[in-house]
Amino acid sequence: MTSRLILICSGSTEATRKARFAADEPLEPKSLAQAVGMAGHLPRAALVYGSPALRARQTAKALGLEPAVMAALCDQGAGDWTGKTLAEVEALDPSALMAWITDPAAAPPGGESLQDVAQRVAALLADLMTQPGTVIAITHPAVIRVAATLVLGAPLQSASKIDVEPLTLTDLRADGRRWHLRALGVPGGLGLR
Repeated sequence: MTSRLILICSGSTEATRKARFAADEPLEPKSLAQAVGMAGHLPRAALVYGSPALRARQTAKALGLEPAVMAALCDQGAGDWTGKTLAEVEALDPSALMAWITDPAAAPPGGESLQDVAQRVAALLADLMTQPGTVIAITHPAVIRVAATLVLGAPLQSASKIDVEPLTLTDLRADGRRWHLRALGVPGGLGLR
């Protein structure tokens, strides 16, 4: 039995464009239009899940999908850094920012560490390992980077070296024993087979 998980990165927001830690905000009009253009290029799915974030819900709607909300697909919580740029955080607390960048166990004040994200993503991957057919999940770059890192068995620190663009697709396949990374960062308009 083969399981397939297609992770779709939500579209861009003003925070994405301005390199800010995202709040729960809407998609930019251009990103919304791009998502609408992707709608006919996705494979059929037995199940569709999505992050509860507004940008993920809007991405799903533009794609013509009606996902069940799944907390495991939430973006990494930025806590007190929400709405701030890296430069602003660095000016406020450079040692906390450096720890967050270099240590997967470090979290923004009131936020979530990469290890926390990895725990929930690992549980999600384990749950979907034996799900027959295709599952589509609309989520965020941090979740996709962590999923790829877990599938590859790479150190969690390497997640920061994976670039995930808005509205790209990542294709994971499972044979009932382990996941395999089939494609990462495929532009959404190209679709996947």
